[in-house]
Amino acid sequence: VQLQASGGGLAQAGGSLRLSCAASGFTFDDYAIGWFRQVPGEVREWVACISSSDGITYYADSVNGRFTISSDNAKNTLYLQMNSLKPEDTAVYYCAADLFMSRAYGCVNYNGYWGQGTLVTVSS
Repeated sequence: VQLQASGGGLAQAGGSLRLSCAASGFTFDDYAIGWFRQVPGEVREWVACISSSDGITYYADSVNGRFTISSDNAKNTLYLQMNSLKPEDTAVYYCAADLFMSRAYGCVNYNGYWGQGTLVTVSS
């Protein structure tokens, strides 16, 4: 299994970026997939996830209404459209697969897969 994230970079506050995650070695339809982010020295936190089989999505409160997660199952690619970016969105963003999704806990990666990170920097 491989997850290759891309699309990070520098944006101004209020701007937009779109992250992509190309997956190989497994079929999207069978998994919940999503995005996490981590600031150096802090705990990695979940951002958004989607159930590929039924399209159910969860968003962290901090990004709800600004970020949109989507997937193209035919291309085995996951996306994260990030609008109205804020400096506090600055972090390394990771895509992940084989997640546990619940209303109580959001998106959790117990024993799933991680991609390499892509850095997003938002300037004020």
